[in-house]
Amino acid sequence: MERLTAEEFRLAEKMPLTVVLDDVRSMHNVGSVLRTSDAFRVEEVVLCGITGTPPHPEIHKTALGAEDSVRWRHAESALQAVEQLKARGVTVLSVEQAEGSTMLPAFCANRHQRYAIVLGNEVKGVHQEVIDASDGCLEIPQLGTKHSMNVSVTAGIVIYHFALQMRILTSL
Repeated sequence: MERLTAEEFRLAEKMPLTVVLDDVRSMHNVGSVLRTSDAFRVEEVVLCGITGTPPHPEIHKTALGAEDSVRWRHAESALQAVEQLKARGVTVLSVEQAEGSTMLPAFCANRHQRYAIVLGNEVKGVHQEVIDASDGCLEIPQLGTKHSMNVSVTAGIVIYHFALQMRILTSL
């Protein structure tokens, strides 16, 4: 299989999407999000608040080296990260069940716009002040008895949706 080296990945064109993790506790979830971000050439991952940062053996266990290829940074809080992103003209969308949220299948991304998605804590979700500061909310329709999914699974679904919407996959 032809794979990019970490250096080639850093130089490659990225999907104009930033992933913001708001107080995600599990290092395995952090690693999984980094690995998915590598798979779809996400521009950046922002690890906020108590979210763990590389280097860490539990992150590496699921990231499998993506912590070395994907650009990431730490922010004191997700609110701080959102404010910084919005100041740069990025459209910020929290992934949360909220009144007035847009169901993910109905969301059409503009491939010429820069976006950020905010994913929340495994128990409490995205902080309310972050939701309030966001430009909107995206929600994944769920048909079962549970009303939530694992944060890394959610990240995979939403990142993949953005890749399809922005026609990233058809350009490869």
